[in-house]
Amino acid sequence: MSSPSSTFQCRWRASRRLLAAYLAAQGLALVSLLLLDAPFIWRCLGVLMCLAHGAWHLPRSILLNHPHAWQALRRDASGWALWNRAGGWQAVQLRPDSLALPGLVVVRFRLPGQWWSRSLCLPGDTQGADDHRRLRTRLKFSRRRWAAPE
Repeated sequence: MSSPSSTFQCRWRASRRLLAAYLAAQGLALVSLLLLDAPFIWRCLGVLMCLAHGAWHLPRSILLNHPHAWQALRRDASGWALWNRAGGWQAVQLRPDSLALPGLVVVRFRLPGQWWSRSLCLPGDTQGADDHRRLRTRLKFSRRRWAAPE
């Protein structure tokens, strides 16, 4: 498993738990905005921002039906890569603040040439139990897991 030439690949699907948590958070934000003692224009602006956030993040991060939604992770001799329908396999650098817990994996990564990091939240229901365990193990124990792509 720790051999640099061994290949690891996993795919995931949309998470019902993540969708429920997101919709609950959005609902609380919208109710808070509507009950807020602020001018009407500020409340409308807040509601529009919540709706814009949902329109952007639901298809890309939660439902995974957008062409730019990340849907697979691979580790091979050249390093880590993420896959989406729009760009295919793209080399990434995993960040040290990635998190691998039994019920949740948060993959923090950076694309080459970008200075900001991005995140993927993968609850346990995005994969089978064995696949999720393999992903957690690979993220915790891979050699050179934080190395920049070659």
